[in-house]
Amino acid sequence: MNRSLADLSLAAFEQQLADWGFKRSHAVRILRSFYASGEISPESLRLPAALAERLHSEFAGNAPTLAARQVAADGTVKLLLRLADGRAVESVLMPGLRADRAAGCLSSQVGCAMGCDFCATTKTGFERNLSAGEIVEQFLALRREAHLAGRRLQTVVFMGMGEPLLNLDAVLEAVGRIADNRVGALGWRQITISTVGIVPGIDALTASDLNIHLAVSLHAPDDATRAQLLPAGRRFAIADILAAADRFQASRGRPVIIQYCLLKGVNDSPAQARTLAALLAGRRMHVNLLRYNATGLSLRGRTYEDVSDKGAAAFAAELRTRGVVTHFRQPRGPDIDAACGQLRRRVAATA
Repeated sequence: MNRSLADLSLAAFEQQLADWGFKRSHAVRILRSFYASGEISPESLRLPAALAERLHSEFAGNAPTLAARQVAADGTVKLLLRLADGRAVESVLMPGLRADRAAGCLSSQVGCAMGCDFCATTKTGFERNLSAGEIVEQFLALRREAHLAGRRLQTVVFMGMGEPLLNLDAVLEAVGRIADNRVGALGWRQITISTVGIVPGIDALTASDLNIHLAVSLHAPDDATRAQLLPAGRRFAIADILAAADRFQASRGRPVIIQYCLLKGVNDSPAQARTLAALLAGRRMHVNLLRYNATGLSLRGRTYEDVSDKGAAAFAAELRTRGVVTHFRQPRGPDIDAACGQLRRRVAATA
């Protein structure tokens, strides 16, 4: 079966060329071109004919195919990519504040085992981890989408399907290819990895020394409420998660992002805002408030609702009054299957 160049690191590709009897120096030029356009152009690269032929025979393509594509009124594009084994993952391109910029959201697993009660992805369970190459292929697909829209893919977040820290080796390998100036050239500081709070994973990420950002999906200020929303909350206490985040932040020197999805009557009270502010007192962390995108009946048989604009503003005001830097993440694609896992579930249901 043909491979994709996305499956190989720069070092592995250099060794492959050497094994074939070609100069290792071709590797950087070929991969840089491939990451820029998603394809190999032997003519523009002026490659030896024998090498061009070998590349075509070995890497004619094993890229994911497009299973579905949705475009929202706000310009958000959601892709459902079909992998070689028939499984599918979601990737999202979001317009930036500047007309020429965009942000991408990547998946790290097919499905998810975290069981977060308000998430659509978890309803289909966990199927498997993605390889580094499959993650890179999502990046390339979004880079092409951005180019077609006259934008440049500027930042990438691992906030799609799956828990990145439970597939950390592949995620870090993919990040290395995406960020490296010799290959994907996105830049290390343009990448954020999000987690529900896997403490050993946060510490492993800290030990990696990669100059990237960390986001923690907290969603509740106390362990009891959090355990109802995120089963992982039963394994890792909020105090331990924040301590791990402190260690990451100390090693990088930039704020950790605390993600908090507001759910009506669940985690949105002024008292809960005050508890959250107390947790973050003395910590240079930023709270990113999310408005809920309804996903229907949850695994526990509950239907969650978004808070009112007034309620959301009041929650944010409580935090800001207590000195917590607080932002609202701009909702994207409300008129399409924008929430993580929704498009995949809908396509699977109609297949």
